[in-house]
Amino acid sequence: MRRGGADWVGRQIGGLVDLLFPPACPICLRSLPVSAPESPFCALCSSAITPLPPGRCSRCALPFIATSSSSHLCADCCRKLPAFSAVYAAGLYAGALKRALQRFKYSGAVDLDRPLAKLLEIQIPPVVGNEVIVPVPLHLSRLRRRGYNQSLLLARVLAHNLRITLDHSSLRRVVDSHSQQGLDARQRARNLCNAFIGTRRLDGRSVLLVDDVMTTGATVAACTQVLYDVGVRRVNVAVIARAPRHGSR
Repeated sequence: MRRGGADWVGRQIGGLVDLLFPPACPICLRSLPVSAPESPFCALCSSAITPLPPGRCSRCALPFIATSSSSHLCADCCRKLPAFSAVYAAGLYAGALKRALQRFKYSGAVDLDRPLAKLLEIQIPPVVGNEVIVPVPLHLSRLRRRGYNQSLLLARVLAHNLRITLDHSSLRRVVDSHSQQGLDARQRARNLCNAFIGTRRLDGRSVLLVDDVMTTGATVAACTQVLYDVGVRRVNVAVIARAPRHGSR
């Protein structure tokens, strides 16, 4: 069969599947229009996803409280500039996005990897020149309990869509630290001391480090330092959601 004929058959089969099994919003499970929507979520859930405000830190993407603020360095980044170069986020850790991430991370809703990654993908500039995508790793014991690493699932979709090499073995978590929830920035940093190691050299590479949520930045900061120790020249961070200062992870 010619290529054009195969494509036509594929479209017909796809249309029949959509007719028999209409696509549903992965957050609220309401049926979506048969025609492919711009957003992977329904209009109601899409409207409940809060984008990051223009007024946010130009380095760590921390949203500022004042709605009239412009983009500039936050107080923490002024005191000590993070080692990573930039943070890209799909939205604020609140509302529908927070509910989706909690289902994705804690309730086994692994089918959310594609729609969440699609939200994040459009926030990553095409000119960043990232050569390798590295997910924040889970400790083996936690991976066994949960059954999957949500950051790896996201990174795998991003790597495919952005056509960037996925590297899920060069960064490893060797300490199963206590939960980060309820800890302040200093306690989080101390909790992650020596938690990650690099397993091979990545000399001169540029890395897009992928995680699900960023709060104080302690996790991505610890990973970034290890990546620099193995020769990486630049680290950009991509997260589904950026939490405000009072958020928890």
